[in-house]
Amino acid sequence: MNRRSGMKIEFAFHNETEAAPLSSAYTDTVAELMESDGDVVSLDADLMKAIKIDRIQERFPGRVLNVGIQEGNMIGMAAGMARVGKKVYAHTFAPFITRRVFDQIFISSAYGRNPIRLYGSDPGICAKFNGGTHTAFEDIAMMRTIPDICLFEVTDSAMFKNLMRATRDENRIIYFRADRAPAVKVYGDSSEFEPGKGVVLKDGGDVTVIACGIMVSEALVAAEKLEKEGISAAVIDMFTIKPIDRELIVEYAQKTGAVVTAENHNINGGLGDAVASVLAEEEPAVMRKLAVRDEFSEVGPMDYLRERFRLNAAGVIAAVKDVLEHK
Repeated sequence: MNRRSGMKIEFAFHNETEAAPLSSAYTDTVAELMESDGDVVSLDADLMKAIKIDRIQERFPGRVLNVGIQEGNMIGMAAGMARVGKKVYAHTFAPFITRRVFDQIFISSAYGRNPIRLYGSDPGICAKFNGGTHTAFEDIAMMRTIPDICLFEVTDSAMFKNLMRATRDENRIIYFRADRAPAVKVYGDSSEFEPGKGVVLKDGGDVTVIACGIMVSEALVAAEKLEKEGISAAVIDMFTIKPIDRELIVEYAQKTGAVVTAENHNINGGLGDAVASVLAEEEPAVMRKLAVRDEFSEVGPMDYLRERFRLNAAGVIAAVKDVLEHK
């Protein structure tokens, strides 16, 4: 059991995929929160069946709503409900709950101080066959600019459930960025997370790999392989991208002197840039960013897209060896 600050972490990584999809973690937790809090409301933009949240409609009449393919109106509704004390959870694909409705989020929710909770599903290459218009490589960059937002890149089901419970009463926008499909299990069900604090999953002295989302398991696999080559890599799950854990970044930059970030996002404006900003201000270190290289996505199976954009253990290993050459 790994303890840090307000967290209690049960490490359960065996590079195995969970049985249930991440979307089930969301739906199950929404239902759980509705049971205990009559102010919790769910909105969805025509994807209720996709995340099976339609199955709880009868249990909570008038509180599980499908607004159709009207994402802008959904955010306006969510902000209005928040204004009168409702705790609203709104879901659709990542590009449609960020890029398409950014002005509504910024003005109606953030500027108007009407806190809402957003689940952007199938981000980045997780969109797979959804199509180019349904792929978001830029959502973190956009959402980071909203004052006082809390931005999570979810690793697995245990994290998703715990963070949803922990932030139910937060008085600001919460953005959960997560796949719908089953994730690789990293954490045990008893794990407790603290927003704004990263998790050290593996210690190391040569290089620090700071990853989020689907890249956490790839970083762990890479670290195991690097260990066999005599390279000691620390692995940090930076699941909160804003507010980011500046203290932990500085601590490990000082410890290893070399940093690699790994993310399922455009190289501009995401986790890598957030970490680089901290290093530039606090503790300069040699750094490499593993991310999508300023381009649009392609359509295809996950294995192909991982290889195409080097968002895999091999990509992490290559980035680590590159940064160590310049350390």
